[in-house]
Order: sequence, then C-alpha cells, then structure tokens
Amino acid sequence: GGCLAQKVFALLYTSSPSVAIGDQDIMGGDESLPYPRKYLADYPATKASAERMVLDADGWEMVSNTLEPLPEAGGVRRLRTCSLRPHLIYGPRDPHLIPRLLDAARVGRLRRVGSGHNLVDVTHVDNAAQAHVQALDELLGSARCGGKAYFIGDAEPVNLWDWIGRLLDELGLPPTRRAVPFRIAYAMGASLELLHRLFPRLGEPRMTRFLAVQFARSHYFDHSQAKEDFGYDPRLTGPDAWASLVKWCKEDGK
Repeated sequence: GGCLAQKVFALLYTSSPSVAIGDQDIMGGDESLPYPRKYLADYPATKASAERMVLDADGWEMVSNTLEPLPEAGGVRRLRTCSLRPHLIYGPRDPHLIPRLLDAARVGRLRRVGSGHNLVDVTHVDNAAQAHVQALDELLGSARCGGKAYFIGDAEPVNLWDWIGRLLDELGLPPTRRAVPFRIAYAMGASLELLHRLFPRLGEPRMTRFLAVQFARSHYFDHSQAKEDFGYDPRLTGPDAWASLVKWCKEDGK
C-alpha cells in the first residue's frame, strides 16, 4: 500500500535462495522450484513470506492516475515488482558470513559438516549489486520481470569447504581438521534449538538444523533466467572476486 500511495513504480526485493531450500541437495535448480511446505528456521520462512507479498503486488494499480500513464497500460500506471535471490553474498565489508567463519577458525571451533564435497553458489557483493541495478532498470522500463523471482550467483559454484580452506590458508589461519557427519550435526541442531527455546538467555545456538543443511548440502542454481530477462552476467570473475575478498580480509584485519 505504501508504494502505491507514494507512487513508487518499482519495488525490488532482496530475497534468498533459502526460500526454496528444504533439507535436500539442489543442483542446478531454477525458478520453477516450489516453496517448501515447512522451513527449518524463521529466516527462510519470513523471507519467503515477504517475497510472496512483494511478487503478489506486481501489477497493482496506482492510487492516483494524475501521473503520466504508460501507453501500453491503457492509461493506468501499475506497480512492478520482482525478487532477487543471491546466494551467500561475500566480499568487502561483509558483517556476517566471513567474519563468523574466521572467528570460529581462530578459536578452533570451526568444524566441517558433512562429506566436504558439497557445491554451492556464492555471490560477490559487486555481482549482487550489478544484478540489482540491472533488474531495477528492467522493472522501470518494462513488465518483463514483473512478479518474478530470480536466482543470482557468481558464474560457477564452488566446493564450499575447499573455498573456506583456501581462505584460511591465504590468511595464515589453521585449517579445519575435524568433521561432523551431517546426521549428527542435524540432530545436534534440533536439540540445541529446543534447549535455546526453553532457555532464551542462552542466546543463539551454535548449530541449528538450518545451518547443518547449509554447511553440508549442495545448493547451486541456474541463473539463465536472470540473464535472459535483464542481462545478468557476473562482471567480477572468479580470480578477481577472490582477490577482492582476500585483500579486504588482510587489510581490515579479519
């Protein structure tokens, strides 16, 4: 309602691939993936709820038609919306993913979860920003992206634990030598979730079912729809993206 009242013509929502992730591997999944019936955490559940609201609002008529109408819209100006799903955003000034991994590695708490063979999409922050600019430009110019969600990532998926291990090595941090089987991590996560619900003062659990799935399962996606609809083609290549990350970690003392 706020967008319509303020005559905001385009609304671009930053979502997450977790809205389409259950507890199984997803390899090359596209936008036809359904929303899971159940989510393992509030984060993907609330992301999915917000995404649905945004996409359902596509095509709503503006409150007032005093603005210049779109010729192809029959004299009616309509709100256009879409949602982007970048996976594991990383890069300079990351306040979440990389700092937490490095902090855990420094104190010896980082454990590999699962086999260590899982492939995942990662998204350099510059590529994520590029996708947002391109999608918004398309939204403002046509209805092609209206009401759609798009998976976003770097050009190729990476082996998650090789990627983490390489970063630790570049920064002179100890490698991850210990591993926890997925089923044990998942069960541990369920137990800790219950414990922390009973005793909220304990804070955030170190392991959850959602984290176990994120660390152990393959999650990479087909980005061709984003390329077709608004020209997304990651400009920052693997080596350049990696160099940007390592440079920031070293200079910022991460």
